[in-house]
Amino acid sequence: MPTELSEDLKKYIDDNPVFATVATVQPDGSPQLSVTWIKRDGGDLLISTTVGRRKEKNLRRDPRVTVMINPPNAPYSYAEVRGTAEITSEGGAELIDELARKYTGKDYADFNPAAGEDAARVVVRIAPRKVVGSL
Repeated sequence: MPTELSEDLKKYIDDNPVFATVATVQPDGSPQLSVTWIKRDGGDLLISTTVGRRKEKNLRRDPRVTVMINPPNAPYSYAEVRGTAEITSEGGAELIDELARKYTGKDYADFNPAAGEDAARVVVRIAPRKVVGSL
């Protein structure tokens, strides 16, 4: 059953370049974790990755995902967002540029010139099913 992000969590994600830890399920059932940039779109969370990365492969196979948001200045505060991911290539380049500007103040190509001709960027849209903890 879908759930809503709290207003405090929405505001925190919108106002801060907080890193999130994303957990996906490996083919053998073990967890795989990635630290990533994040943004909110309405009630959903958005992250960016490239085609072929482990989290992209895992999410295509099993869309269950957990996102942990843990403010660095408040180590005992957190929000764990459990949900389901959908992947699309539409808007992938735009999302990584928007995230790079939020987190670094630069477009992605300026922040990471070595990325060059990386694999195609995709948008991972996470629809929250349950939120644990609070900020």
